[in-house]
Amino acid sequence: MHRFEHITRALHPIAAVPSGPEWNLSELDGLPVLPRTVDAAVLVGLVDRGDDLQVVLTRRTEALRQHAGQVSLPGGRVDPGDASVLDAALREANEEIGLLPVQAEPLGYLDPMRTITGYRVVPAVARLDPAFIARPDPAEVAAVFEVPLSFLLAPGHLRKRGFEFAGSIRQVLEFAPYPGAPEQRIWGVTASILYNLRERLEALR
Repeated sequence: MHRFEHITRALHPIAAVPSGPEWNLSELDGLPVLPRTVDAAVLVGLVDRGDDLQVVLTRRTEALRQHAGQVSLPGGRVDPGDASVLDAALREANEEIGLLPVQAEPLGYLDPMRTITGYRVVPAVARLDPAFIARPDPAEVAAVFEVPLSFLLAPGHLRKRGFEFAGSIRQVLEFAPYPGAPEQRIWGVTASILYNLRERLEALR
């Protein structure tokens, strides 16, 4: 089976945005309950490089108010002018890395997840045109890089580590350094989203 077809089978249909509870709520036990969450979307962009699929990741600038300097997927909050979660993800990808909507073929959605900062994130997965050349917005993005999907799906490359938040130590997911970009630390929300992709793919076996 074509690998993009296999991935699409593991996702929520592109015509039906998942509306259920966030999959990781148990991980947030003990944290203050926020009165409301903010809807957000990210784009899990997959590029076929022949020998492997690559996931497009960014590193945020140090000047941003939230998650400064962290590795992330292109995305952000859903604005009132966005027609859908998918539109929000594509708009943010255009603003952050210069991806044109015509360069992305949406495949489906991963499960929604909740962040400790109060966002309800819906990841949209899309096949990207291999001819796409990133043009990062220097105000938001310090670097754009790719990591092989096979590396991110390997169970041995994902681990847990302690992270201090709100006066206590919490366990978060973190990937081992990828040799092609050892300085980029993939952890937290981004690691959890990629873990969700791995879990949904493994459920097909």
